[in-house]
Amino acid sequence: MEKILIIEDDRDIAAIERDYLELAGYSVVLVEDGNLGLEEGLSGRYDLILLDLMLPSLDGFQICRQLRSRLDIPIIMVTAKREDIDKIRGLGLGADDYVDKPFSPSVLVARVRSQLSRYQRLKGMPGGNTEISVRDVTLNTETHRCFVKGREIMLKNKEYEVLLFLMSNVDRVYTKEELYEKIWGFDAMGDNATVAVHINRLREKMEDDPSHPQYIQTVWGAGYRFSV
Repeated sequence: MEKILIIEDDRDIAAIERDYLELAGYSVVLVEDGNLGLEEGLSGRYDLILLDLMLPSLDGFQICRQLRSRLDIPIIMVTAKREDIDKIRGLGLGADDYVDKPFSPSVLVARVRSQLSRYQRLKGMPGGNTEISVRDVTLNTETHRCFVKGREIMLKNKEYEVLLFLMSNVDRVYTKEELYEKIWGFDAMGDNATVAVHINRLREKMEDDPSHPQYIQTVWGAGYRFSV
């Protein structure tokens, strides 16, 4: 049974999340405090973490940063903040998705399932060739390590997923909407900015001159492609 950690100080919201996730077949643990949530999250006992943004003692941004530096599991932020900059910041720190309060419990469960299945799919690529190489970029699909011109670069999970998808479909152009649907699994208003943030972060890490990218290119009016 997959185990989920909920870090949420609103007991009513936490109880709703727990009840619906348990009905869906998951094991759930609740923590109300930021510092305690970080400690529990780093224990390595969980398959996914639901993380509130506003918490006592330590906020969700700080927790997300520290969790992502140590863990490779899905992190979904649950936030009452409406500003896109907060969502983009959370995604940039390594969160995989976010859910706005108030939320539909069925949507929350669907997103949890989507993220868990996505991680399992990425990790469960047994046998065959475990490396994808295009030009001088190499991805190891077992270890999630990335090398550019022989130099390892560190990627957050969603950065890795975007790069893996584009390298698996070289020279094909994908719109922001298509990439969001393929990588995040949901196509919602305003989420296209998420794709641009992750593309820009990949360019900053991979390119000698990010303003003139040689790998992930923009096809104006169409989308992005990994160029061969």
